[in-house]
Amino acid sequence: QVQLVESGGGLVQPGGSLRLSCAASGRVFDIYDMGWYRQAPGTQRELVASITRAGTTNIADSVKGRFTISRDSTRNSVTVDLQMNSLKTEDTAVYYCNTLHYGGSADWGQGTQVTVSS
Repeated sequence: QVQLVESGGGLVQPGGSLRLSCAASGRVFDIYDMGWYRQAPGTQRELVASITRAGTTNIADSVKGRFTISRDSTRNSVTVDLQMNSLKTEDTAVYYCNTLHYGGSADWGQGTQVTVSS
């Protein structure tokens, strides 16, 4: 079992920046992909960005050039950070941390609210 602790959400003005962090502990040895999804009211959850164990990134077109994802791991934990720059009102959503394991299982964080508003 994996424990996910998310941090870094909040309120920011358009054009501002936020950094989300997700720390995974527990069964991290077989995590091959980790990233962030988001869900705005009335919409489906969508991938924002993810990064594999090997460091390969997958960034949604809507945030390319504005968001970057990075990963740091130790023997017993993995942390993934999402740096969000030039934020737009349409980036407002609940952001969820996600892990994918070899074998197909997945874990989800509880979500952190990001609100972009003047």
